[in-house]
Amino acid sequence: MRSLDYRVFITQDENNVTFHDIAQSGFDYWLNFFDLNRDYDNIYAALSETGDIMRQCISFAPGIRIMNQNPWETLVCFLLSANNRIPMIMKSVELICGMFGTDCSFPLPHALSAATEDDLKACKTGFRAQRVVDAAVSVHNGSIKFDESIKDLPTDILRTELCKLNGVGVKIADCCMLFSHGRREVFPVDVWIGRAVSNFYFGGKDIPLPQIQVFAKEKFGDYAGYANQLLFNYARLNNLCGGLK
Repeated sequence: MRSLDYRVFITQDENNVTFHDIAQSGFDYWLNFFDLNRDYDNIYAALSETGDIMRQCISFAPGIRIMNQNPWETLVCFLLSANNRIPMIMKSVELICGMFGTDCSFPLPHALSAATEDDLKACKTGFRAQRVVDAAVSVHNGSIKFDESIKDLPTDILRTELCKLNGVGVKIADCCMLFSHGRREVFPVDVWIGRAVSNFYFGGKDIPLPQIQVFAKEKFGDYAGYANQLLFNYARLNNLCGGLK
């Protein structure tokens, strides 16, 4: 697994975005990370054809993109997300990087596999500590693959593999696949996105989460992941559906 010591300093001046200090990783790395080579105009045009709701979400935030993040770092962050708030997740990641990373970079699995539950709890991870250690051990010893071999796995099989990890259910597996494995067709569902979909498409009725996933697959097809983020962003920033955070 390649090092996670990739850094960039980015500035924006009106419509211009400038990448600074990218010598180590190279500009191509960041083009891929921010998904800048993908034709979002065509994606959003296709989603707009699904109806007024999606057109409204796109108009509200036309610049939303799905980044291509490191699978290992993404897995750990979502393990930390269980019953947690974003500021606390960020703090835990910062402490983990400082304690186990090299020069405060995100630690590779072999580094965390040697950690104890108490080590991770010192990073304010709480009950999630053992899950992170278990994941590090599983990835480090190869019982779950995080290399090039997983790229060609069918999405359903990859989901099953990820769910073998302690603390990983369908929602976390789908988030990992969407944000770090390039599976843009998945539609992660938790209580918040469930409320958003229910509000926008089912008149506020209580819809079972599995039914929402079926609906999203039929409604948005291969672009379900993009629809997921557009709906969530619109609901969150407009204070809809019970105070999304």
